[in-house]
Amino acid sequence: MNAKRSTLLTILAWLTFYATAGHGMIDGTLEKSSIYPGTVHTFQVYVPDQYDGKRPAALYVGLDGVLCNAPEVMDSLIAAGKMPCTIGVFLQPGVIKDVEGTVLRYNRCYEFDSTTGLFARFLETEVLPAVEQMTTERGKPIRLSRRPQDRMIFGLSSGGIAAFNAAWHRPDLFGKVFTGVGTFVAMRGGNDLQALVRKTEPLPLRVFIQDGSNDAWNPLFGHWYEGNQMLASALQFAGYDVECDWSDGGHNVKRSTEIFPQVMEWMWRDWPAAPAVGETQNDFLQALYTDEDKGWEKVGNGTDGKPVTRIIYADLTTIAIVPTTPGNTVWQYLLQDGQPTCGEPFYWLHNDDSRALNIQSITFDGNGNLWAVTNLGIQVCDQNGRVRAILRLPQGIDTVNEIKITEGYVWLHTPTADWRRRLNVIAPILGQRPESQGQG
Repeated sequence: MNAKRSTLLTILAWLTFYATAGHGMIDGTLEKSSIYPGTVHTFQVYVPDQYDGKRPAALYVGLDGVLCNAPEVMDSLIAAGKMPCTIGVFLQPGVIKDVEGTVLRYNRCYEFDSTTGLFARFLETEVLPAVEQMTTERGKPIRLSRRPQDRMIFGLSSGGIAAFNAAWHRPDLFGKVFTGVGTFVAMRGGNDLQALVRKTEPLPLRVFIQDGSNDAWNPLFGHWYEGNQMLASALQFAGYDVECDWSDGGHNVKRSTEIFPQVMEWMWRDWPAAPAVGETQNDFLQALYTDEDKGWEKVGNGTDGKPVTRIIYADLTTIAIVPTTPGNTVWQYLLQDGQPTCGEPFYWLHNDDSRALNIQSITFDGNGNLWAVTNLGIQVCDQNGRVRAILRLPQGIDTVNEIKITEGYVWLHTPTADWRRRLNVIAPILGQRPESQGQG
């Protein structure tokens, strides 16, 4: 075969590939983000032939664009009835360029590796609404299902931790997560996720984790393979529907691509059923649950008031005080003649980012545990100041003036609504010292 013919065949092969890869794909650009100011995000939207525009489709979000031959795999599985009619959104991370096109900032690490819920909010309020304003080539409106069991998100490397965090913070947005060679290491707090998973009450999520023993893009940040295994162990401990693929692979997309069809079948195996909430092995959490627990119930229209940031121990020997300076601790003081003394930053609370933790309100229960309402949830510390459990706040609630505990109930008073939850708790009795938990 002569060189000219070989070159021609190569060009034809590439043209065929792009024609196939572009089938059903719509290009989009997102500018003027209020969440990531100045950034430009490009994305592609895959629409399967089966989509009729009349019924909302399931959703697949792929980060860093098209990976793992996702459109072709989805075409095959949808045609075979092994997954529902699904629209794919393939998103690139943001960049900021000057007028000449020079990149001034790559936003990928900030967007993807941050462990807050900001990226999930970006998807919810900016990306997906932009997608739903589009139409297909045949003029069909794009409609996406709102049910989390109909929504999956995938990412590789930093995209892997971004995918997990999006579902972790917003299980109402995504019920299925596939993370490949995820960066659950010390870049922006990803190494702490396994601890949060162990302490937080489990969520209705299905998670697949892939990594290889030769994954070490940059050992400066930690042991990548070990980080993925620790997160997997934490998810199993917390009762999640989790599956893993461990190999000798490195930090690349090769293995995720190989197993992608099987992962997709596993994810959608019992659709349209929602992922079940598993049973955690966290004994502290288990002891809080009762058969009568129905989650948070709205019981009032809201209560104004000054946040409760200091609370006296039941036997009047100590007092817990939220400091006025930002931090992630609640101070404990001894009370002598009614005055606080011998103060220490005794109660240590978790945070999900380097920003200051917002400690809104505190209280004690009858067992001497401190309950602290934070932007991460309600963190429950034992008598020795260690967080043993984290409870989610009611959806959409971010300000709590007061948390109270009565016999069998935890109460939240917020400016917009009052809430209660049936849990195995006891109220503190004034003048009575709770039974000691020892030094642990």
